Amino acid sequence: MRFDPPFAVGRLNRRYKRFLADLETNRGDRLTVHCPNTGAMLGCDLPGSEAWYSESENPKRKYRHTLEVVVTDRGRIGVNTSRANALVREALESGVTTEFSGFQFERNEVPIPDEAGRFDLLLRDDAAQRACFVEVKNMTLCDPDGRGSFPDAVSERALKHVTALERCVAAGDRGVLVFCVQHTGILRATIADEIDPAYGRAVRTAADAGVEVIAYKCRIERDEISIERPIPVDLSDQCTRFRKLTSVS
Repeated sequence: MRFDPPFAVGRLNRRYKRFLADLETNRGDRLTVHCPNTGAMLGCDLPGSEAWYSESENPKRKYRHTLEVVVTDRGRIGVNTSRANALVREALESGVTTEFSGFQFERNEVPIPDEAGRFDLLLRDDAAQRACFVEVKNMTLCDPDGRGSFPDAVSERALKHVTALERCVAAGDRGVLVFCVQHTGILRATIADEIDPAYGRAVRTAADAGVEVIAYKCRIERDEISIERPIPVDLSDQCTRFRKLTSVS
C-alpha cells in the first residue's frame, strides 16, 4: 500500500475522546487529527512521540488529517486499524501470504452465516467448492521482549468473530484468524489473556477445532505500508503469564 504524498511528520501531544489526537507539526503548528483506532492503544499514544499523518482531499471532512503511525523506542506502529483489511487482501492477492493457495478473493465484509455481523474477507476455492472466511485483527501491543498480543482492551466483537469462525469450520468451510502486525518491534504473537481472558480461551478452543491462527508482520515506511513476512503465533499455556501492560513505551 503506497502513499503519495508520503505521510507528514509531527509530534503527538495527546489522544483523547477515542477518535481525536492533537499533534504539533514540524512548523510548530497545532493540529487536531482523526485517530482511527477504537482500542486502548497501549504504548502507542505516548506524548512526545514522533507521529506520521495523512491529509484527505475530501473537503467535507471535519478533521482533514488522520493519525497513521506513531514512532516509539520499540518501533514504528501503524495505529490506523482501518488499513489492516486492505493490507491482508493486498498480500493475499500478491502471494505474500502462502496459506491460501487455491483460494481466490471474492468479497469484503461478508455476512456471518446465520448470524448478525460480518467477517472481513471471503475467499473461495471453486474446484473444492469450499469457502474460506477470514477475520483480520490489527496487533500493536508489544512487550519489552518483542512479544505482541491482542487485544489491548476487552473486545466482545472480537470474541464473537472467533466463535463464528469455529462454527464455519464445523460446517465444513475454512476459518482463518489473521493478526496484521503493524508494529516493527513485534517478533512473535500471542493472546493478551490478562486483558481479555475470555478471548484467550475462545481462540484456543477455536484453534483446537480447526480455526487457523496466523500472524503477518508489516514493513512501515512513510510512503508505504506492506505485509512483509509471517511471524510465530504462540497459543500455549505459557502465554497466560503475559503481563498486563498499562504504560508500554
